[in-house]
Parts: sequence; C-alpha cells; structure tokens
Amino acid sequence: MCPPYDIAASNRPAPPTVVVIDDDTALLGALKFDLELEGFRVETHTAGNQLRPERLPTDNGCLVIDYRLPGLNGLELLRRLRDRGVSLPAIIITSHPTKSLLARTSGLGGSIIEKPLLGDVLLSGIRSALAPTT
Repeated sequence: MCPPYDIAASNRPAPPTVVVIDDDTALLGALKFDLELEGFRVETHTAGNQLRPERLPTDNGCLVIDYRLPGLNGLELLRRLRDRGVSLPAIIITSHPTKSLLARTSGLGGSIIEKPLLGDVLLSGIRSALAPTT
C-alpha cells in the first residue's frame, strides 16, 4: 500500500542546497548535521577536485569553502568555479584572514567568515548569501 500523497508537500519549494568543501571530516559532519537541522540540503566534499561544476545547483544554493584545502586553496577553487560559470553565492571560511584575502574574495563575489565558527555566524552568513537582492 502506498503512503498518502501530501499535496502541500508537493507545492513546497525545494530547500536551498549548501555545498561545503573542507578537508576536516569532523567539521564536515558537524556542519552537515547542523545545516540539515536548519532545513538545508547539504552536500559535502573533502577536496576541491571532487566538485563537478555541472553537478552544482544553478540557483537556490550556496558554497561554503575552507580556505586551507590540500592542493588547491579555497580562493583558487572559487576562482576556477567562477571561470566555469558557477555564480552561486560563496563563503570562504578561514582563521585570521588578511586584508588581501578579504579583497580577493570580495572580488570573486564571495565573503569571508572567520573560524572558529562560533554561535550562528555561519548560519547567518548562509542566510544572508541566499537572501534575494533587490
């Protein structure tokens, strides 16, 4: 027997997708858990080379990228994604960002949130990044 069809559920928009790239698997797991509790769909990757731009959401999504990734830093990953046409809002997470890093990230249309990720600073940043611009 099939479960009853929920008409209201079929009319709801899909939740935003947050794509998190960080080589710290413990942090990835914690962020995935927290963000899913907040209603987001979450994809995680431990390295930038795991991302396939053609598989990323084209809208209703956000990138959260650790700056210190093995092989390819988060800013370079964001630059490559932008070069491939990925326009999703992006947040770089890092400890002790320099003025230069802030400027380069902003130049790629991203923002920086400083680690440690205390309170709801990342959640607020994601919501802000996903907010429609008027």
